Amino acid sequence: MDFAQIAIVIVIAAAFGFIAKTIKQPLLVGYLIAGIVVGAFGIINNTKDLKTLSQVGVTLLLFLLGLEMKLSELPTIGKPALVTGIGQIVFTSIIGYFLALILGFDKLPALYIAVALTFSSTIIMVKLLSEKKDLQSLYGRIAVGFLLVQDFVAILILLFLAGISNGNADLWTIFYTLVKAFFLFGLVWFLSKKIIPAIFEKYLTSSTELLFITSIAWALGFSSLVAGPLGFTLEVGGFLAGLALSNLPEHLQVATRAKPLRDFFLTIFFVVLGTELAMEGEFVSILPQALIFSVFVLIGNPIIVLILLGIMGYKKRTSFMAGLTVAQISEFSLILMAIGLSLSHVAQADVSLVIVVAVITMTLSTYMIMSSEKIYLKLQNLLSFFERAKYNQAEKFTKLSDELKDHFVIVGCDRSGHVILSKLLKSHEKYVVVDFNPKIFDELSKKGVNILFGDISDPEILEAANVVGAKVIITTFGVLTDNLRILEYLKMKKSKAIFIAIAANKHDAKRLYDEGAYYVVIPEMLAGFYLKAIFRNRRFDIKKLNSLRSVAFA
Repeated sequence: MDFAQIAIVIVIAAAFGFIAKTIKQPLLVGYLIAGIVVGAFGIINNTKDLKTLSQVGVTLLLFLLGLEMKLSELPTIGKPALVTGIGQIVFTSIIGYFLALILGFDKLPALYIAVALTFSSTIIMVKLLSEKKDLQSLYGRIAVGFLLVQDFVAILILLFLAGISNGNADLWTIFYTLVKAFFLFGLVWFLSKKIIPAIFEKYLTSSTELLFITSIAWALGFSSLVAGPLGFTLEVGGFLAGLALSNLPEHLQVATRAKPLRDFFLTIFFVVLGTELAMEGEFVSILPQALIFSVFVLIGNPIIVLILLGIMGYKKRTSFMAGLTVAQISEFSLILMAIGLSLSHVAQADVSLVIVVAVITMTLSTYMIMSSEKIYLKLQNLLSFFERAKYNQAEKFTKLSDELKDHFVIVGCDRSGHVILSKLLKSHEKYVVVDFNPKIFDELSKKGVNILFGDISDPEILEAANVVGAKVIITTFGVLTDNLRILEYLKMKKSKAIFIAIAANKHDAKRLYDEGAYYVVIPEMLAGFYLKAIFRNRRFDIKKLNSLRSVAFA
């Protein structure tokens, strides 16, 4: 393959990526379709050279995942995320496996397809939730938590795949794989604690360019070692290489500079997958099966999450919104199938099937997530089936909502809210706190604080807190969409409650004022005014500063 062919492939990928972005689709879908076009029109006849480049992209993807993953943070993701993440993987895999067997697949390919259907794209979901300003909402935090669990499980699966060749999964093979895995993790831990930080600090941190090149060299070199003599795969090597650098103070700097390089080579990976789908000419024959699996992912996966979160006591809106985030398969699903093909565990037709499912589910789920509020309003009566009698204490406050009148509603009680609450407790005003952080809920509940666990954007939570009959409503989270929903609700109910909010910037503040907010705090401006007041006489009073500092941590 010459330079001109590679250039044409990249140009076509960029064009379809632009189209995908224009119609609000993930770029990954654009790249897969670009590959289908490249293969269908015979622009390239041999994908061998492109496959080599694509392996670099996948290795860097896993390298960055390891670089940004803190294993110490896994225990902090919370019980809902952990239970939902593991539960969804288990139930989707079991149902998907039997569904694949019914559709005529052999046992090992059926297992691969079933597992591929379990993973949802963390990259796509975080992007969509950010665009919706829902990343810090209750369902957003739960979703990101169980997506992290999925990523970790995917890494473990990739770790063991290389140790099982040609479907041979006897006890000795599994034991030998475990021994090698423990050795690798031990080696990585030792290097990350004792060797790598000292070398990087002494020789590399003074030059950002050398730091970047050395990090990439480490990623590719270590991956080759792991995939060669140690008998695993490049992908596993990439992840472990990233994990080894995750303790560096400069790890975020390395990640920032490596992402564009990863995106370039990863684009080639998705184009190659699309090209092979077109060149095999199997699209028509696999389409019926792909549609069945797609329906399962689009409907079955959200229902599984709905049931799991419902059992744990979450409201139907939170469960439904979180469920929609698993209504598509992931780039990990495609990587899993590509590795299975390289190990002769699956056929090209199986890989093509999952590619088609990826295109269908990613395309449709994007519209589902962006229109989630409208879908929820149409289905909310049916979704009541998934709620249980215990609503994380919400029902208790629903019964008390009539007694809550002329009260304060504090939404979010982490930092600013905590200060406001301490003042209210001294004034003996009636109040209710609304927060979706489980730790804050448990902590304040033990102290006897009137706290309601839930997402304030949920109409039922608004009703439970009786915001209509409140004297003052104070929101401390700064999420524009949630604040606008509260204002819309107050306006609809003709409430006279005073609404005070925090906004991220001037633009958001103006929007809130236009919608009826009484007062809006802009932290970045407030900080400037506060510092100006401290130094208004151009005198630096050390005693005064020490006094103010002690108040902040009181």
